[in-house]
Amino acid sequence: MLSLLHSSRDRSPLCNGTSRREFLQIGALGLGGLTLSQLLAAESQASATTRHKAVIMIYLVGGPPHQDLWDLKPDAPAEIAGPMRPINTNVPGMEICELLPQLAARADRLAIIRSIADAQADHDAYQVFTGRTRSARNPAGDWPQFASAAARILGTVDPAIPAYASACYTCTHGPYNEPGPGYLGISQAGFPALGSGRKNMVLQGVTPDRLRDRRALLGSVDRLRRDIDQSGRLDGLDAVSQQAFDILTSSKLADALDLSKEDPKVVARYGTGDETKHMDGNGAPRVPQSFLLARRLVEAGCRVVTVNYSKWDWHGGAERSIFDREREDFPVFDNAFAALLDDLRDRGLEKDVTVIAWGEFGRTPVISKQVGRDHWPRVCSAVMAGGGMRTGQIIGATDRLAGEAVSRPVTFAEVFATLYHNLGIDPRRATIADLSGRPQYLVEKNAEPLKELVG
Repeated sequence: MLSLLHSSRDRSPLCNGTSRREFLQIGALGLGGLTLSQLLAAESQASATTRHKAVIMIYLVGGPPHQDLWDLKPDAPAEIAGPMRPINTNVPGMEICELLPQLAARADRLAIIRSIADAQADHDAYQVFTGRTRSARNPAGDWPQFASAAARILGTVDPAIPAYASACYTCTHGPYNEPGPGYLGISQAGFPALGSGRKNMVLQGVTPDRLRDRRALLGSVDRLRRDIDQSGRLDGLDAVSQQAFDILTSSKLADALDLSKEDPKVVARYGTGDETKHMDGNGAPRVPQSFLLARRLVEAGCRVVTVNYSKWDWHGGAERSIFDREREDFPVFDNAFAALLDDLRDRGLEKDVTVIAWGEFGRTPVISKQVGRDHWPRVCSAVMAGGGMRTGQIIGATDRLAGEAVSRPVTFAEVFATLYHNLGIDPRRATIADLSGRPQYLVEKNAEPLKELVG
């Protein structure tokens, strides 16, 4: 959240009637003691473009069916294999679902991991975003998620753009929502990039639609500075950060969030979705343009953008079987993910931006009586692209039922070590101190980047 005006019962108002708590309601971003000349200097600095490494993490909410997407078993019994058939890709020997023809044509730009073998057993975004499982042994304040840790270590590329932005919709099922910054604190929380987040970008009445009006904005900043100076009530505010000023004094972030500035042909290429319709009532909406928003944000300067997409917890039922849902969802995902791959390549970002799409676990090999697949933590899959990795390959394999990893079992920690590596962070050496001052490594079990991808 970046709202600087918020209803409050705080009884220590500034001279203009704005309370201290109202002013402090700025979520991950803070205001420091900057002069107007410093604000202008920050905006000038923000105009420079810098190549940087970035990650787009796409959370497929609820656990996608690995054996119907990336790891089909056509020779298994019908109650295992289901009706979906594999098709050849442009990589010899690599097959994926027939409902993913666009990705099949781009398989040389994909790395499919079929053997992630240490998934949690619960519906929860925690492991997808942290690489760890919830435990009573977790440090005070809890583990920070990947994006928060990366933002803390690397800082911003551009003072006008947050290092970490979240394009995740709020799910009504709480554990589906991405975890917070843990012991790193609110200063490393993600900037909310969706509509509700943009509405909260308010500074003394200046909304995102007026961010281009420099004079009005800077006038508001001046008035706010005078209020703070006269009140003397905001001791220690500099420790939060000065990023809110930097963001609000540049239109660069607002421009990145504004899809109307994109080429209409590119917007159409991704496809559209209804962001007000949460799939199955408690998942994320199926909004392909979240992928486009993520691309615009990393291109603007974000180091990590997180996305949640649709609802993949398909247990079947009288109204719709899992295969009905696959016929509905898979083509939309196929189109959007292929559009993202092409977009990154066309804009020269393919080697710098790593993309990963995955869920919290896989699905049962046996199709249930309700014509669905239930939760299966023993093995799951992920698809990765970009980042200068060696793509066009499959990592690991499962048994004939897609129920167990039989070669090259992969851990979540190894995947996260790869993501850190692609950002230029050595996961074997980098640490961040927890609340007790104890240095904590970024990944568990001395995990190393996947040698198949980064060597």
